[in-house]
Amino acid sequence: MFDDRTDAGEQLAAAVSEQNTDADVALAIPRGGLPLGRIVADELDIPLDVVVAKKIGAPGNPELAIGSVASDGSVWLNDDLISQLSVDGEYVETQREEVAMAARAKADQYRADRDAIDLEGKRVLVVDDGVATGATTRGCLRRVHNAGAAHVTLAVPVGPPEAIERLRDEADAVVCVETPAWFGAVGQFYRTFGQVSDTEAMEYLNDVTD
Repeated sequence: MFDDRTDAGEQLAAAVSEQNTDADVALAIPRGGLPLGRIVADELDIPLDVVVAKKIGAPGNPELAIGSVASDGSVWLNDDLISQLSVDGEYVETQREEVAMAARAKADQYRADRDAIDLEGKRVLVVDDGVATGATTRGCLRRVHNAGAAHVTLAVPVGPPEAIERLRDEADAVVCVETPAWFGAVGQFYRTFGQVSDTEAMEYLNDVTD
């Protein structure tokens, strides 16, 4: 159990340091990942930026993720679920384009007038406040790989064992503080887990440098 995102960020930073994680840049997944990303980036003395992906919801059930798309159009699709639900390919493609636009707009909003950090050849640390299904996380990791990163580490304080294990296929390394066997939602492992506003989240990017 973490007190709040600050406590989780401090524990995550300690875990990253203990595992001798070497990184050139940290990318936080908005919004909840930014408080932790700031702490981890400061611990490693590296710049902080964002990586944004949004889920593709199933027809008639937008909360059920059948995939995710990042701001650059990088996509992860749950082919088994798409087949199981008989989701039409045209629906997937239309949603992919719309979701990519929304993710790109969110990334631009967070960066304001700043350029994205060039990830070519960099060792990148992707940070969030926790993993549930991992759908959005997969889209983010694919975006980082497609940007030419040399090595990608995912760092989160908590996630279910099966989801964390699956994400090892997307990341070169995974750092996770807690992997409880019984998992309902990320928030249950925080004593305080309030919403992080866009304004608050963007404050954590004030020290971004290329």
